[in-house]
Amino acid sequence: MFLSAGGPPRAVEGKGKLDLIEEILRAVERFGDYRFTDMADLCLVSDVVIPPKFKVPDFDRYKGTTCPKNHLKMYCRKMGAYSRDEKLLMHFFQDSLARVAVI
Repeated sequence: MFLSAGGPPRAVEGKGKLDLIEEILRAVERFGDYRFTDMADLCLVSDVVIPPKFKVPDFDRYKGTTCPKNHLKMYCRKMGAYSRDEKLLMHFFQDSLARVAVI
């Protein structure tokens, strides 16, 4: 038995760190199991065309504490002034969300 007022022996401390590193490596290796055939599979809206020099207008972000219908109306009104492209509106909608509403 090892008695010390200064904490665990270095060998035990090092073993804990090694176990943690091995656990992280296993998690990273498991991530490799998720293969995507095409990065387009990750897109919210496929085949969206963003016009050159298009800039999303500034607007209040929806935080999940007010009426979602009102936010959607305001988003469509503001974005509609810049574009009538439905795919473009869907693509940038996530940018109008904040906090818990993003999740």
